[in-house]
Amino acid sequence: MSRPLSRTIALSAALFIGLTPVVQAQSSDPAWLDRLSEQLAVEEDCAVEYYVNIKEGQLAGRLTFEARAQCADGRQFDGSLIEPAEEFTISECGVQVC
Repeated sequence: MSRPLSRTIALSAALFIGLTPVVQAQSSDPAWLDRLSEQLAVEEDCAVEYYVNIKEGQLAGRLTFEARAQCADGRQFDGSLIEPAEEFTISECGVQVC
């Protein structure tokens, strides 16, 4: 095997191994983004196009979920939930200047 080809294979293997945990990571509640989308549609008339800053974690032993939703009309909302709450706390994102 030539040296450049063996480096390419080694790099590909390293990338695959490095990315595998990310691909395999799963939510403890995979439907939470669907529930957030439904709540935003009802409460804010927001048709969610996509989410950014999706975070799942724990706080004092309780599961936490956070995400920023981008609506079709350009508005953005932050949604968060700390179990055992059933509804998300939603706040509209304002204009930010750095």
